[in-house]
Amino acid sequence: MDTVTLSKEDFEKIKKELEEIKTQVKKITVPNEAFMDNKQFTKLMDISVRTAHAWRKERKIGYSQEGKKIYYRLSDISMFLDNHHQNPLPIQKKEEAKKIE
Repeated sequence: MDTVTLSKEDFEKIKKELEEIKTQVKKITVPNEAFMDNKQFTKLMDISVRTAHAWRKERKIGYSQEGKKIYYRLSDISMFLDNHHQNPLPIQKKEEAKKIE
């Protein structure tokens, strides 16, 4: 095996180029927006196809359609869940609970 010696300047140059390549590869392999089809969505949410259709019809969730195929953005699913989130009730200490009784 041969040994190669680099100057610090050359090493930093190569390091910078590798970081740029890494950034470009991430852009290619991680899309800006991920999608899920209707079958995946209904399985994830544990709902029927009819319920998914009703939510789309009532405009409760955003979607895209190409022919008969339905797609949901993961951001739309997240927004849907956020819009229907119920905050939990605060936990009472034992002393406070006894006072209320």
